[in-house]
Amino acid sequence: MTKSHGVPADLFRFTTTERADLHTAVLRAFGVANAHLETSLTLDDVQQRLRDVGWSEQVTDDELTASLTSLRQWGLIESTQHRYGLTKLGEAAYAGIQHALETLTSSGALQTAVLDAIADRLDELTKTNRAFAALMELEGHVQTLQTNTARFNADLQRLLKQEHDLATFQDVKRTTITYLREFVADLDARKHRIREAIGDVPATILEQAKEGAGLYQDDDWLQQRTKKWQDLKAWFHDTPSKADELQDVARKAIVQLLRVLDRISERKKPTNTAADFRALAQWFARTSTEDEAHELFNAAFGLFPARHAHLAHADGELIPSGEPWHNTPPVTISPQLRATGKQEHIGSTGKIRDVDEIRRNRRLQAEQERAELEHAWRQIQTDGPIRISTLTNLDHDTFHRLIDLLGRALGSDPDSTGTRTAGTSDGRMQINLRNARGWATITTQKGTLSGPDYVIDVQSR
Repeated sequence: MTKSHGVPADLFRFTTTERADLHTAVLRAFGVANAHLETSLTLDDVQQRLRDVGWSEQVTDDELTASLTSLRQWGLIESTQHRYGLTKLGEAAYAGIQHALETLTSSGALQTAVLDAIADRLDELTKTNRAFAALMELEGHVQTLQTNTARFNADLQRLLKQEHDLATFQDVKRTTITYLREFVADLDARKHRIREAIGDVPATILEQAKEGAGLYQDDDWLQQRTKKWQDLKAWFHDTPSKADELQDVARKAIVQLLRVLDRISERKKPTNTAADFRALAQWFARTSTEDEAHELFNAAFGLFPARHAHLAHADGELIPSGEPWHNTPPVTISPQLRATGKQEHIGSTGKIRDVDEIRRNRRLQAEQERAELEHAWRQIQTDGPIRISTLTNLDHDTFHRLIDLLGRALGSDPDSTGTRTAGTSDGRMQINLRNARGWATITTQKGTLSGPDYVIDVQSR
């Protein structure tokens, strides 16, 4: 017979110390070993298991021994003849780590498949030879339902508060609304099936399951099963049930999501209809004459005079000028007039564009640019290291290319001799630059530039 106790104070102390990462990795190493039915490990075994759980840092034997000593002092591991193993507290601490990681990396869901599984297990409870197994599976499904529902509700509330990436936000919320609608639509039938199945289960089912498992003296087991059974009834059999509350929460969430989507859609618009009419009313209030008001009305609503009034009959002399329009024969109007405001007009075929002249001009421009570039490189290229101050009579285009090379060199890291090296984007020219004392002044057609007198060596590759 077991009794429940409070959580020991040192159970998770290893997560708050200076070497919490190493302590956690060591505990996970023992947990992985337990999963492979290895209940005790040597120091070398722990080193190997650390690599298996993803620990990449080098751990010395002294550091590992210190971590094992601390875990043993906290009652999480025990040692016998240089072999270590998890205690009951250590197994609980490892389970806590695994559950925490699972919670951090998982998301909740409302799964109708879980409801179907609950109904199927309830049907199997009427079979005496399957009562114990069906009851254990049923409790697992109910626990899954409770956990997923709580996580889903928490995720949903966080979703209602998030409005960062509007495009992704809208897609996620529309998908969530569809998901909730489908779940709510299917929930009624499944609730009814589970409620009827609970009513068909005999009252002695827990005793039958206990006897089928050979647990004649374990009263604690029966108390735990009774509590689990009450939790199941609270979900589906009580009035109102938790499933009814879940349905209400889902429906309210749909309404909230739709309202949030409406607010986002309104904000994304540059304006809205209500604001447009308020602005238009203010403009009408500022008009000083009735003609201005009519002009504003026509501009706002597009109610201009008829665009076909200028059209006439083929033989207008047959119709008196004073004849009312409703007594005259109709005039043929082109359908294009309503869409474009113009009568149909068939013009001549457009001329095919002659691109020979364009090609010729582009070729001449490319040749001119190539000649200018060759001239600039010939002026900049040196026979060896020279000072910038010795460069005279530079045209502005050449000067611009020199400044570009200097900027590339100054942006690079110097080597051991203090020389900076850079090249043009096409790889044709290379500059080697060293600092020098003094000041240089370069004059071009567009002005004068003064700066440090660097020593440069520009060579063609």
